[in-house]
Amino acid sequence: WSITRIDVSNPHLPPHKLAPMTSLAFPCRASPLTPASISPPVPSPCIKIRRSRRAAPHRRLIAARSSSSPRTVAMAAAAAAAAPVISPKENLPPSLTSTSEPPPLFDGTTRLYVAYHCPYAQRAWIARNYKGLQDKIKIIGIDLADRPAWYKEKVYPQNKVPSLEHNNEVKGESLDLVKYIDSNFDGPALLPDDSAKKQFAEELLVYTDESNKALYSSITSKGDVAEETVAALDKIEAALGKFSDGPFFLGQFSLVDIAYVPFIERFQIFFSGIKNYDITKDRPNIQKFIEEVNKIDAYTQTKLDPQFLLEHTKKRLGVTTYSLIFQP
Repeated sequence: WSITRIDVSNPHLPPHKLAPMTSLAFPCRASPLTPASISPPVPSPCIKIRRSRRAAPHRRLIAARSSSSPRTVAMAAAAAAAAPVISPKENLPPSLTSTSEPPPLFDGTTRLYVAYHCPYAQRAWIARNYKGLQDKIKIIGIDLADRPAWYKEKVYPQNKVPSLEHNNEVKGESLDLVKYIDSNFDGPALLPDDSAKKQFAEELLVYTDESNKALYSSITSKGDVAEETVAALDKIEAALGKFSDGPFFLGQFSLVDIAYVPFIERFQIFFSGIKNYDITKDRPNIQKFIEEVNKIDAYTQTKLDPQFLLEHTKKRLGVTTYSLIFQP
């Protein structure tokens, strides 16, 4: 989403009223820092969403077309079953709650357990879509604000998302799952054969947590955007320019883009709406990346309404946002 207008003033709150962003922006884990339930998105008069008449049609990239470090982001209580804005090509099931019966576990069905609002789960979800595995990997939504007890007891003892039930085993951790899906299922490869690109991919994957931490630090601060945030964005900008054969981190779309795009999507919204800061200004590679990735159905089918992301984060931080106009 590109942001074409910003106005209104930015409020300042005392530090004790600003809960850590790491527990608020990306609510994929339970946390005592936030309420147990968050309402679904509602229309806001300060945010208008327009579709660009010039927007290029989304390209559907499917299989037929083709021949860790510890997390630094603590998770908050989940948003209650907010339906994502997705393509009508796939009908997603409602999120399962504490009153929901489990699916017939370990019956040979491959299941990807996600929370529809979670950027970590979004990584595995994009990989599944990109490889054209909609008929082979079933999406199971979990309401993390009211999660079913059987999920921890019978599926994934870590009690977080994403997780993948496959071949009578359950695996977790988002980047590990993206690699696992790429290695164990048919479809377009998510890594090129080029050894230099593979090495650079590993460097960028290691850097994801560090960059996220640097960017979050400015969202929660009262002052201007911090130098470490600018440096992190500039490093991403430089990384996107390393290879000249495409607009993505390795030139062509890869698992590195899958690792970064859920967060870049949110940072663009949060920085514009909370800090009046455009992460794409003087960063043409990031701007081009955002434009091109929004032409890929595998990604756009997993996106949440930016209005919901912004309003939810604003409420968790206790701040008033800038007025925004989003254009896809």
